[in-house]
Order: sequence, then C-alpha cells, then structure tokens
Amino acid sequence: MRILAFETTCDETSAAVLEGRVLRSNSVFSQIKLHRKYSGVVPELASRAHLEKIPFVLAGALGAAGVRVPLRPGVFDAVAFSRGPGLPGALMVGRVAAEAAARLCGAPLIGVSHLEGHLLACEFEGGRVKRPLEFPLLALIVSGGHTEMWHARGYGDYRVLGRTRDDAAGEAFDKVAKLLGLPYPGGPSVEKEAAKARGKGPVFPRPYMPGTRDFSFSGLKTAVSYYLAGKLGQDFYKRKLRLPARESAQVCQAFQEAVAGTLVRKAEEAAAELGLKRIAVGGGVSANGALRAAFGGLKGFEVRFSEKAYCSDNAAMVALCALRRLEAGKFANSLRVAPELDQPGW
Repeated sequence: MRILAFETTCDETSAAVLEGRVLRSNSVFSQIKLHRKYSGVVPELASRAHLEKIPFVLAGALGAAGVRVPLRPGVFDAVAFSRGPGLPGALMVGRVAAEAAARLCGAPLIGVSHLEGHLLACEFEGGRVKRPLEFPLLALIVSGGHTEMWHARGYGDYRVLGRTRDDAAGEAFDKVAKLLGLPYPGGPSVEKEAAKARGKGPVFPRPYMPGTRDFSFSGLKTAVSYYLAGKLGQDFYKRKLRLPARESAQVCQAFQEAVAGTLVRKAEEAAAELGLKRIAVGGGVSANGALRAAFGGLKGFEVRFSEKAYCSDNAAMVALCALRRLEAGKFANSLRVAPELDQPGW
C-alpha cells in the first residue's frame, strides 16, 4: 500500500511517501527564517509560503521515492492531508494540493488529525514503522500551539482528558525566549541557554492546577516577565534591556524545569488514576532534552517518545495516520469533516 501525504498546518510545508511500513521520503521545508524577525508565526505569510513552496516540496518527495511525474491513476492507494487543527489559510493549501493529487491518482482522499499524527509519530524508527503503540495508554501532545492529554484506547479511539486553557507549552517557550532576547523558535534557544546554567537561579511556580487535568502556562510566562521587570525595570522590553548571560541561562533553566515538571507530574497523576502503565509523548516540545530526562525518571511507567526527526510537523506522521485508517477499513471524506473537532478520534 502506497500513500502520499501532505502537512501544512503551521510553518512547515511537507510531503511524504509511505510504502507499506517503509517511509520512502519525507520532504520538509521550514519557514523559521521567514518568521524569525517577528518572533512568531505570521499566518498570512505562512499561507503564502506554503503556496509558493508546496510544488517543490512535493517534487522532492516524489523524486526521493522514485515516483514518476505526472501522477497517474494507480500510483497511490490513498492521498492524505492534515485537516486540522491549524492555521486556516495554511490548511487550505495542503487540502487543495491533496485533492488535486487524489483526482490525478484516482485515489481516496483522507483527512486526518494533525494531533493524532504527533502521537503516531512515536511508531517510526529509522524511517520504518517498527514500534507499534500498545494500547491503552496516556498520550501527551506538546507542541507550539497545543498541549493536550488523551486516554488512547486504540487507533482512532481517543478521549481528551485535558487541554491548555491559554498558552500552550511551546508558545510559552517562544514568549519567554522573546522576553530574554533569544532567537525564534524559543524552544531550542531556551534549551541551549539552559544547558549553560551554573549555580543557583530563580525558582518559578509549577502550574499544576489541582482538581483538573487541564494545563495553563500563561501564568508561568508572566512570572518570568515579573522576575525580569524586578531585575531590569518595568520597561525592560521596550528599552531592550537584557540580563547578563549567566543570569539569562539560569532563568532559562528554571523556566524549562517548571514546564517539564508540570507536564510530567500531571501525566503521571492522570496515568495512575486511569490505571495506565504506558505513556506516549509527541509534538515539537517533546524534542526537549529536559522533558525527556524528566520522564525518564518516572518509575513504574513505560514512556515512549518519537524520534527527534519526527517531533516537529511532518507529512510522514500524516501518512501513518492514513495507513492505520485504511488498515481498519475506516476513513472520512475530507470534504465532510470539520477542520477541528473536540475529540480527535475517527
């Protein structure tokens, strides 16, 4: 079974070819340089960049997979794309490209949840689907726009336990990096600075939110802002005042530890309450070394992360979602599926 997939939910344009259990190609164009001067993703610019780059990304994926162009009937058994959640304009580009390819190939069109893709990305190892998830498990999706926890009972059978009420974890990383004058994207920048920390620094609150499985990182970001204002003055950001390198590294370390500690504790408590022994973590923030180390310290749980190559947005995970649906004999016509659902199941 050969599947062509597209991913255009935010600021990565990607196309991939999955043949059986082997990933033949996974072409990704990142818009980081485009958005860096704004310290965040500008939706209109992202949509235009997807439109400009998707022909080249698709050509790269097809070429690497040895697929001849133009596309013709029978080349692919299915064409998949991320139907959401994501930026509306960016999603439209991927959907139209997938619809065109599906028509050319005479193949079914499958719209999948971008967040489910981050979960199933944990199954890839060395470009092959070699680590099937064992259900039931607790799924934690941690990315720039989403922080969600699910009770995953099987492929397509997911129940949302908690979501972020304000800033997602990745968004908080970006905002704290901006406050500190670090480059976008914030996650890698904060992690790099945190690794340089020496000595005792500040301690930031852990937003555990007792009594709920939801998340909230806006207050943690504000705590960092207040700390910087206390050190540099209320108008530190406008005046472009920055902490000395040593203190900046300590702030990064303290913030990173607060985020990781919160995610691990809430995931551990939820898994224990549900009697689950397996936890799967996906999404861009799951590439963070401190978060991986914190989960590695959990006792009594089997914790699975996706390989770092598949943590950020990519079309390989979209193709795998489609494969699982085809194997189960279930897929939805993308034209009839809302771009965002309360429950991410099939």
